[in-house]
Amino acid sequence: MTALKDSRFQLVNFSDNELRVSLSNVSLSDEGRYVCQLYSDPPQEAYADVTVLVPPGVPIIESREEVVSEGNETELTCTAVGGRPAAAIRWMKEEQELTGEMMVEETYDRMFTVMSRVRFSVTKEDDGVPVDCIVDHPAAKDLQAQRHLEVFYKPEVKIVVTYPEGLTREGDNLDLTCNAEGKPHPHRINWLRVDEDVPPHAVVTGPDLYIENLNKSYNGTYRCVASNAVGEAYDDYVLHVYDASTTIPTPTTNPDNTQESLAGDSAPQKIDHAVIGGVVAVVMFAILCALIVLGRYFARHKGTYFTHEAKGADDAADADTAIINAEGGHSNTDEKKEYYI
Repeated sequence: MTALKDSRFQLVNFSDNELRVSLSNVSLSDEGRYVCQLYSDPPQEAYADVTVLVPPGVPIIESREEVVSEGNETELTCTAVGGRPAAAIRWMKEEQELTGEMMVEETYDRMFTVMSRVRFSVTKEDDGVPVDCIVDHPAAKDLQAQRHLEVFYKPEVKIVVTYPEGLTREGDNLDLTCNAEGKPHPHRINWLRVDEDVPPHAVVTGPDLYIENLNKSYNGTYRCVASNAVGEAYDDYVLHVYDASTTIPTPTTNPDNTQESLAGDSAPQKIDHAVIGGVVAVVMFAILCALIVLGRYFARHKGTYFTHEAKGADDAADADTAIINAEGGHSNTDEKKEYYI
């Protein structure tokens, strides 16, 4: 313990119950315990431990590679030098927080160097996305560094029909354009006909394919293939040539995401099996309801018949005599007779 004789110490306030001093131009060597002694009977003293906070320098981001291809992993390193105490480092990729691996090294002058490393896989959507290294330290605010990702990805290919609009008919001309975008930009674009040769008089000019005077022998799948340093991709166009007199197109669907012109002399209409099934179900339901109604009708109108044999019929010689002899029987058998067989 030494007496405060440094000129940087200044008396700020002095009274019967308070002594306040200030220290200017603080350095790391000023860290330690400071004791205030009161010369009284008995003597009294109080102390305070002073910790000097040193903010780290501006963080630096380094990348293992300047450019990374889609699907591959990249590695970034962020370093903050010269802080005390050791800083904490966080990573942010836009709104997503990344988990990094942090390492702390104490230097000879009791300062700390902190390094954080993060690894993640990239997609083409990550191209141009900022990644931030944020340093948290009690002696510094808003201390961060930023780096934008540069991602290479294979081309995206789309065939556009420049001419004609609508049906492709015999005698028409066909003009197709292949739009291809990628990073780096595609260095080669090729046109081919799947499983067959391109018509001999077809003209290929860069991304454009031109065929004049169409006929049905040109039907087939035409493919545009674009490639760059990352890979290649393609798009297909299915050509079907109509008769020259065809005017009404039939809508088609294309599950393979390829373009298709309408084909043949007349395109067959599709059968909607769902509609047919619905009609059959309605008819069957109506028949079942009719059977139920008829059954209930016959059940309600079914007659119950009883034969009432007159007394004395057992002794009669025949049916007529039995009726005459029966109580309440008919006196005139000639008017109405009943026979039971």
